[in-house]
Amino acid sequence: MSKYEELRKIDVSKHIEKKNNLSYLSWAWAVDVLLQQDASATWEYQEPKKFGETLMVFCSVTAFGKTMTAQLPVMDYRNKAIPNPDAFAVNTAMQRCLAKAIALHGLGLYIYAGEDLPVRQDLPEENKDSKFNQVKLPASPYEELDEESQQFIKDLAIEIIADATDNPAEAYRKSSNLLNSEKQFLWTLLDSKTRSAIKKQAEAAKNGQTV
Repeated sequence: MSKYEELRKIDVSKHIEKKNNLSYLSWAWAVDVLLQQDASATWEYQEPKKFGETLMVFCSVTAFGKTMTAQLPVMDYRNKAIPNPDAFAVNTAMQRCLAKAIALHGLGLYIYAGEDLPVRQDLPEENKDSKFNQVKLPASPYEELDEESQQFIKDLAIEIIADATDNPAEAYRKSSNLLNSEKQFLWTLLDSKTRSAIKKQAEAAKNGQTV
């Protein structure tokens, strides 16, 4: 069994840190496990890159004779890139990027695989491949969101409904750049016309068309 196969089978559920609606693998625990498996493992951070006012950090982890590099935007609690991030936010992103780079060697990789949304079984067959529709609605989409997040989605829903008629591509863009729980809540706030416009744009994006 390769080290990758060995590490990817480790249950990391007890070492996941929760902050608001996001889940993170404890970087300290990940480093500890990595060094137990390969005492010579090393890591380094590359120079961050600016994208407008936002920042992307990079981390390379060398272990088991292989170097894996991960990247991560400096983000807020909504998974949105922070304009002009301060040192604390950058440091937090670097630690999370380290954990992500370790995951590329197998440890906790399934957490990041969870970024691929599950297919809803209640959709018509022709719509199941639409990425926007690959959201399994919970009994209550409010449950995972705090009041601030709920208000954010309510305000966003108003914008998306307004965009749906004249600028459906923008409506789709705004609806796509959300956490799963936020998408689920948003979907309950949209009217059928807006949902149809978003679905159409999602299909166009899937087929490689400009949206």
